[in-house]
Amino acid sequence: MPDFTEDATPTGRISREDVAHLARLARLAVTDDELQLFASQLDVILGSVARVGEVAAADVPPTSHAVPLVNVYRADEVRPSLPRAAVLAGAPSVEDEKFRVPRILSEEA
Repeated sequence: MPDFTEDATPTGRISREDVAHLARLARLAVTDDELQLFASQLDVILGSVARVGEVAAADVPPTSHAVPLVNVYRADEVRPSLPRAAVLAGAPSVEDEKFRVPRILSEEA
């Protein structure tokens, strides 16, 4: 019988063989003592998760945030921008009415 902590109860959901199988799949070297320990610990974890599932009520919608999120951005409105000539006037180099920047990648990249 697995060794459980005082507030845990055995649920029988995971066995030593299950842990051994998972350890083989993960290519983990696990001793017999560790198999027993891990089986009891995982059983307690699965029992706790099951208890949380029991608390969830069908009439309570799932949430991802405790408080509602509000969009803090301004409305996306079309507005006039700077004239192209004024923008390009401040550029260190211009070519074909566009910013000219140094090449950082070769043709082969």
